Amino acid sequence: MASVIAVYPGTFDPITHGHTDLVARASTLFDEVILGIGENRGKTPLLSREQRVVLANEVLSDFDNVTVVPFDTLLVDFVASRHAQVILRGLRAVSDFEYEFQLAGMNRHLAPDIETMFLTPSEKYAFISSSLVREIAAHGGDISHFVDPRVKAAMQDKIG
Repeated sequence: MASVIAVYPGTFDPITHGHTDLVARASTLFDEVILGIGENRGKTPLLSREQRVVLANEVLSDFDNVTVVPFDTLLVDFVASRHAQVILRGLRAVSDFEYEFQLAGMNRHLAPDIETMFLTPSEKYAFISSSLVREIAAHGGDISHFVDPRVKAAMQDKIG
């Protein structure tokens, strides 16, 4: 039987405990999980893509079947280039579903042989989003409950 490879795409600005929780569970479901760190032209990231790749590699280093790869192409092209069969997306709340459903439909139209699968984070992480973490950090709030200490340090260095 062929290996099943999943790509978990996002900007991961920053990678949070919610992301790590999804990766941990996905690593038991798939032979390989690729955390694809992309750029969203609609967002201005706090951390550079290089910083996000380094941090994700550090935070996810305990997972033998997880790799972190930056990309700047159309998602379905990246997934195909990595010989993956699955796009993995996280759903925190019902409010995420409509947007994610639309993306899944578009990706299916562009690449019918690639499936989209959804996982929900543990309830204790369901309220965490990277944008909220950035906002809290920007105002001097404590983000230690939401991110790895290395991520917290990198954000504090960036924010000043």
